[in-house]
Amino acid sequence: MTGFRDADVLDDPVGESLRGHHAHLARRLGDAATYVPGVATFSAVPAEPDAEAWADLAKLLGPGEFADMFSCPAVPPPDWEPVFVLEGRQMIWAGHGGPDLSGADIDSGVAELGAQSVPEMLGLIERTRPGPFWPRTHELGTYLGIRDGGTLVAMVGERLRPPGWTEISAVCTAPEARGQGHAVRLLSALIARVVARGERPFLHVAEENSGALALYERLGFETRKPVTFRGFRTP
Repeated sequence: MTGFRDADVLDDPVGESLRGHHAHLARRLGDAATYVPGVATFSAVPAEPDAEAWADLAKLLGPGEFADMFSCPAVPPPDWEPVFVLEGRQMIWAGHGGPDLSGADIDSGVAELGAQSVPEMLGLIERTRPGPFWPRTHELGTYLGIRDGGTLVAMVGERLRPPGWTEISAVCTAPEARGQGHAVRLLSALIARVVARGERPFLHVAEENSGALALYERLGFETRKPVTFRGFRTP
């Protein structure tokens, strides 16, 4: 994609995050890495892992545990049980054709969500199921929400943080609050924050989620590459 350099770190967003911005949230053994419990189940091995790397990850996670390999193209040994396969794409915010980040009211009605908001965040996730979210997932970055009558009805947040980039995730709106522009307002506010600190937004979306794809394209995101998400259970 023109105008974006150093995008090669997005080929291993989990590994790059665990080695860098999220190193304080990482567990490591040899060449394998994963997040601490309660934050995320994403795991990483080298681009061309050998048997030892897979063995290290299995030891790190423990027997019968879930390893979300995210967009890692490498496939573990045959004694690892496949859990899911999902086709998707990785998208980068192109910096044009999207929201006006200079608007004075871009943060209007938008609240930052922290540890005290976890119960209501988990409640909204349970109702909308945008993707994996755990009791400590909010520690990955900034989370923003919109409340209606004191009830959290929409949310968006930061997830993976490879050098120079921030992944936007957990985009969700309660069924009764859809069609009111909450997702656009929250995405615009979060994109503005990411850009203001000199980083570039990117995200991942399931190929089957045509509504989300249309929204992200309308906000200025462009497809970088197709990806396949995979999860396994350790032997």
